[in-house]
Parts: sequence; structure tokens; C-alpha cells
Amino acid sequence: MILWAALLMAHSCWALDGAAAGSTGLERIEKCSTQCSQKLRCKSKPDHLFRPPCQNLPEALNTSSSLHNISLSTVMRCEGRQKCSLHLQIKTVLQLSESIHGVSICTTSPGTITTCQSVRFTKASRERMNGLKVEVVNDCTPVYPSQQVQVTVETVPSYCGVTLTDVYQAPDCSGEDLRRHVPECITGRLSYTVNPEKKELSVSVSEMLDGHNYHLRLCHKNLICFGTGANALIKKEEPIKAATLRYSQPLPCLCIEGWSTVMDAPRVQVCPFSERVEELWTGITFDPLEENLIWKPACPVTAVASLCQKRDDRVCVDLPGSPQNVSREKMVFSEVDPHPDLCVKFTSGSRSWTRCPFADRRLQAWEVVVMAAEGQRKVNLLSQITATFSVGLCVKPAASHECHVTETHSLQVEKHKAVDLNLGGKMCNFCVQVKRLDVKFAATTTDCFEQCDTRLSTDESPDVRPAVARRPAGNLTWVIPATICLAGVIGVTLVLHLLLTVRQKRKQKENRVRSSRKKIDCALDCVVSGLKTQPIVHGKVLLPDSTQSENTEKANLISN
Repeated sequence: MILWAALLMAHSCWALDGAAAGSTGLERIEKCSTQCSQKLRCKSKPDHLFRPPCQNLPEALNTSSSLHNISLSTVMRCEGRQKCSLHLQIKTVLQLSESIHGVSICTTSPGTITTCQSVRFTKASRERMNGLKVEVVNDCTPVYPSQQVQVTVETVPSYCGVTLTDVYQAPDCSGEDLRRHVPECITGRLSYTVNPEKKELSVSVSEMLDGHNYHLRLCHKNLICFGTGANALIKKEEPIKAATLRYSQPLPCLCIEGWSTVMDAPRVQVCPFSERVEELWTGITFDPLEENLIWKPACPVTAVASLCQKRDDRVCVDLPGSPQNVSREKMVFSEVDPHPDLCVKFTSGSRSWTRCPFADRRLQAWEVVVMAAEGQRKVNLLSQITATFSVGLCVKPAASHECHVTETHSLQVEKHKAVDLNLGGKMCNFCVQVKRLDVKFAATTTDCFEQCDTRLSTDESPDVRPAVARRPAGNLTWVIPATICLAGVIGVTLVLHLLLTVRQKRKQKENRVRSSRKKIDCALDCVVSGLKTQPIVHGKVLLPDSTQSENTEKANLISN
């Protein structure tokens, strides 16, 4: 009972599904057949591929009125929920006469063999319905999604000039009805969630082809989808149809691709980051030897790339002659000066993005250096390479980004050498504009110097002071000498060393005096001790009589 109930429920669900699909999708048929107008009896059978040549049209027949029109459409025949096939339905209208015994319907597709079917009318029907318009419907020609078919209808027997031909394109798999019921169109449905911290995509699959495993992978969509290496296989017996795929960069062409494990299975693609166009503007490289700026798009994109110079108000002004249309190939800007203010602007549609690959100054080839020493300023140009520059004086009005050049000259700078710009005594309230000339694309820098410091004159002591300057287009490098500070440190060190030496010498002298005194005292003690034990008599000496007297008396030396 339970088995019968399950089968009945499945059949009911399939019937409801087919009815719903029929109401919104293709027409359903139970089996292929050939049908003729009411009361017109007909039979169909395969026709010969090589038929006899056409006959002359009888006088009673009219070429234009024998075959009226031909109508082509697609119907669906189903044996189960995911076991449906497509068939071409051919309808033709003709005027019946005793000379027309039936019609021949032939179909052909590129790369296939022509197939024909012959539909014949009974003699009784022809006589009974002579002169009437009749309709013949045949739906026994199988077709595949997107297949192109040429249909030719002729009379039987074949009369010269009486023929109808039409070309038909079968529907593709984009329709919901086909994607759910035709195996050639069943791709499965993909849903996903993004974990940006872990750079993971959690993918779930539904409505996949019954009885087959399912492939998942990440790929970069171009003319074809190139795999990134992340893939998974979902087994048909697994209750939860899901997998996790890792990605490295959220590119707009990064897609999730899924397909069933059958030959020539259709594939479905979902691109989670299709709106993240800004992720493309990375990977800009620079060749310092060739001075080439190189960029290759990671995904196909319709955009324009140009070089621009970034101003102090963050507006990037395009350099003339630099715009290039972005394609799939590598894009190269040749002879580029790697200045921090030189940037690349990408424009796609109405949006634009700016990337400055030299902003970290690691590849900066030259710079303007301002020094102030002994009451005078010097503006030098330092270059890491041998190059030619344009140097000019200019006037910059207040609240303006433009600097009007008053005079200019070219300058050759050798590698690792500083060149004085020789501004002719104009050291205050002026701007200097510098641009490299030996490349195609270079930034123009403007350095403006404010009022002179009145305390800075040649009569003062040779103090070292940094000049006051403004760099709208970049930072100046200040070189401040430290000679005086270093001399002071050395002087203090020498004085301390001298004092320490004098103190050490005094201490050594005192130690020597103390040592001499100790030696003298020791000698005297030794002499006195010797006199007490063994006295030496010079002349007459009175020795003490220790045996006669108990009291000890001092010996008195009696001189002669």
C-alpha cells in the first residue's frame, strides 16, 4: 500500500508539473503522429530519399493555390519529470484535387542526413473533398535545443514549381520549461554565500539531473571559462548538495560553474563579483630599464586607460596622446618618467578610477632640492639617471592651478650629480617649473618659494637655515648641514678627556708618595729592632749586669 501511494503521489506531482509547464511553456504531446483535417483519411510512411524527378503541372492545377502555407513550431513529449524530448510540428494547408494524392515533408539540418515522410490520402477522401482546403499536421521529427532545421513540403506526385520551403530555429535552453524537463538543458540551480574574510564561496545545488553526480568549479570567464584550480564533486547519493570553494581575488569575471557528469552536459555559470570592476585596476608594473609602464587586464573589460598628472586638489589631468582602448591583450605605455604625481586613469562607462603606481617614491628618478646656507639659497636638480629637463620660471596667481611661464631653458643633468638651476638671483616670491624632456610621458612639477626671511643675510654668522618653500606638486628634499653641532660635540668630548687624564695622573702621583713613606717606616723599624738584639760597642761600653740585678737598667754609652 505504501509503495502504491508513493507511486501515485509521484505520478500526480509529475502530472501537475507537466500541466503547469504546459500552461506556461511548450505544448505537450503524448506521442508523435500525423493528423489530417476532419473526414480526410491519411497515412504516413517514410519516403524515399532519392525520389523521381518532378512532373509537369496539369492544366487543372494552379501553382500558387495548390500549397497555401507552412507553419513550424516545437512541441514536447515527456516520459517523466526530467525525461522530455523536443519535436518539430509541421502544419501545411493545401487545396485538394484528384491530381494530388498526398504531400511529402522533408527536413534537413547542417551536418545531418535529409529525412522525408510521405503523407497519402485515400482515393475516397480525395473524391469526396475535391477542391477543398485541408490541413496536414506532422510532429514526428525530433529536434534538439537551438537546432536549425530546413523544411520542404511538396505534393505527391511531385509537380514542378509546387513546393514550399522554410527554415526554423528550435528554442534554446534559456527557457524555464526546457531547463527543468529536457535533459540536454538541465544544468541545476546554483546559490551561494560569500565569506570575504576567509575568501570562500559556499555553493548549494538544486534541481540537478537525477541519477548523476555533479561538478563544481571556479573559473575566469573569457571566450571560454578558464579554471582557477578550485573544484568539487557532489555525489548523487549525498543528501546535502553543497560544497565550499576558495578564491584569491574577487574579480568580476570569477564565476561558479556547474554541470552534470554526462557527455556534453550543459553548464550553468554564476558570477558573484560581476559588479566589482574596480578589482581589475591592479597589477600595474614598471620596467626601469625600458621605462615601460605595463598592465594586463585580468578579465575582459570595455574601458579606456590613460596617463594623468595628479594635482594638489586630487584632480588627475590627462596627458595628451596617452589614452588607449583596453582589450584582452597587454597594454604598454612606453618611455614613461616614474614620477610620484604620474598616475593611470581607467574609465569604464560613466565611472573612472585612478591608480598611482609611483606614489611610494621608490622609483623616483629625479627631484628638486632646495638648500639655504650662509644667508643664500640654492635650488639644485638631483637625478638618479642622465636626463634632459626643461626648467622655467613662472608666475602662479592666487587660487589657481596654472603657472604662467615667463622664461624657460633646457638642462642636461648627469647621473648622480646635482646641478644648480642658476635662477639669476630670483630667490623669493617665484615658482620654478621642471619637466623631463627625453621621454614621451612625464609629469610637470611646480615648486613655489615664499617671501625671504629678513633675518637671513650675509652679515650674520654662518648659520644653516632651511629655505621656506611650497611644493604643490611634490615634497622638497631639505639638506641641513650639521658641522657646528658636530664640532661642539667633539670639543666637549676633548675637554672631558683632558680633565679625566689630569685626574688620573694626580691619583697615580699620590699613590707613589704613599708607597715611599711606607718603605721608609719599615726600614726604621728594622734598624731599631737590630739595635736591641745585638748592640755594637764602639770604644767603651757599659753593659747591663743582668745576673747581679733583677732590675733592668738602661745602657749608657761612655765616650772616651
